[in-house]
Amino acid sequence: MKNSPKTPIKFPCGAEMKNRFMLAPMTNCQSHEDGKLSDDELHWLTMRAKGQFGLVMTCASHVQEVGKGFSGQLGIFSDKHIEGHKKLASNIKSHGSLAVIQLHHAGMRSPEKLIKQKPVCPSVNEEFGTRELSLEEVKELRDDFIKAAIRAKESGYDGVEVHGAHGYILTQFLSSEVNLRTDEYGGSLENRARILFEIVAGIREACGKEFLLGVRLSPERVGMKLLEVKSICERFIDEGKVDFLDISLWDSFKLPEEEEHRNLSLLEHFTSLDFKNVLLTVAGKIYSGKDVSKILNQGVDFVTIGKSAILHHDFPAKVIENPNFTPIETPVTKEYLRNEGLGEKFLNYMSHWKGFVK
Repeated sequence: MKNSPKTPIKFPCGAEMKNRFMLAPMTNCQSHEDGKLSDDELHWLTMRAKGQFGLVMTCASHVQEVGKGFSGQLGIFSDKHIEGHKKLASNIKSHGSLAVIQLHHAGMRSPEKLIKQKPVCPSVNEEFGTRELSLEEVKELRDDFIKAAIRAKESGYDGVEVHGAHGYILTQFLSSEVNLRTDEYGGSLENRARILFEIVAGIREACGKEFLLGVRLSPERVGMKLLEVKSICERFIDEGKVDFLDISLWDSFKLPEEEEHRNLSLLEHFTSLDFKNVLLTVAGKIYSGKDVSKILNQGVDFVTIGKSAILHHDFPAKVIENPNFTPIETPVTKEYLRNEGLGEKFLNYMSHWKGFVK
């Protein structure tokens, strides 16, 4: 096999990952409302490191208080969060996993009830009841992403992933449907992508060349155009400031939504790019050992696992031992999930997933 799931890999920054499994950054609603780490979140993530995920990524952690996307979200917008993050990073690393935090801001997707003010967005958006960020606030947002990365480094994380996917604020900037600005952060693709590239350049400069740095992108939904997202990837590859790109495909085996690009599968649109030194991971319906092999054999460097990681804290260990491993069928009992390290708030959240919890 070209890319065996148990083969270690080295990132351009020098960080080494012991195998090809990354824990997907997953909403779990388990932390405190002020953004501080809870014991439940600590337990859930530490169990995944014990279960042999080569890279354990936290849930999306907001870089501004106003960017909170869900109740019980882990924050990194203040120095008051550092103590919890030090404990989390240290626990993850004690099991030989890379500890990475995902930096996030929900933008128009911040519930007004939760943040007690109008959500912010690149432009006014009536559907979401947002207000437009001033130019000064856009630059402040950029700087707050960079400051959060500095906090992450201080906390002992190996690196960060910048969340530019799933319709959150950086996607809102990238989207020609949502971003109607007329200044240097709106209009052309170069302008719409400006804040994302400035954040990445700022993090690399502030945190140094040995700090692991990735970017998550999604090529569809919320006004994302496949060719635009591919062109952003190519620019990241050419500029050489990121170690990996994390492409969230929703379904790693599907055709693109845009009919004119169905000459290739959605995955092949990305594996056909020349990634040079940058590594590629993808997420989306990679459930079984056979799915893992299929994806790695298509030229993806490592897989990002969500649902199967909730069902089996040791999914990597199980697949390495048995390449044909298939996860337990859903729905599963709450007791089963408690034994897999989910706290009550996470269980409650998962109960809203159709057919997941008995």
